[in-house]
Amino acid sequence: MRERERLPLGRDCKGTEIPSGFPMILQAGTPVTILQTLGGNYTVGLDDGRVVRIDASDIDALGMEVAKSEPVAVSGSVDEKFVWEALRTIYDPEIPVNIVDLGLVYACEMKPAPDGGSVVDMRMTMTAPGCGMGGVLMADVESKLRALPGIKDVNVELVWDPPWDKDRMSEAARLQLGMM
Repeated sequence: MRERERLPLGRDCKGTEIPSGFPMILQAGTPVTILQTLGGNYTVGLDDGRVVRIDASDIDALGMEVAKSEPVAVSGSVDEKFVWEALRTIYDPEIPVNIVDLGLVYACEMKPAPDGGSVVDMRMTMTAPGCGMGGVLMADVESKLRALPGIKDVNVELVWDPPWDKDRMSEAARLQLGMM
């Protein structure tokens, strides 16, 4: 499956309208154009101009096989570096840049859990206060981090202060987006 490929959905599936974050059901046979395929989720365009995210668990509606979740192979305990690497696999559904390089992650800290393992506390933002995708991206963060060995709990806080601006992006992200 390639970006800009147009195809009909093979079955009804859930979607999330971007940027409002409104859930919707896309009907089987609806023609969609693949806009972005990063991070395991798909961003598709509809004929009426709306943009919708389809979660990885529903990509069979696009004619693809849902990937089986394999346990992450880690020797020893997961450290903060490994957590940051996992965060780099989560992409903004509109911008082809991961949330770390986009500058959406303000803080990410690990601390010992009372019953063993670790708790991850994270503060993140969105590129705009009106973006309805905050809950979706927060759920992605929680899901990816909870899947790591030894992570017992994940607390994600959505914050607006300081406000996000393009200066928070990594040099690589600015270069990728043609902003340098």
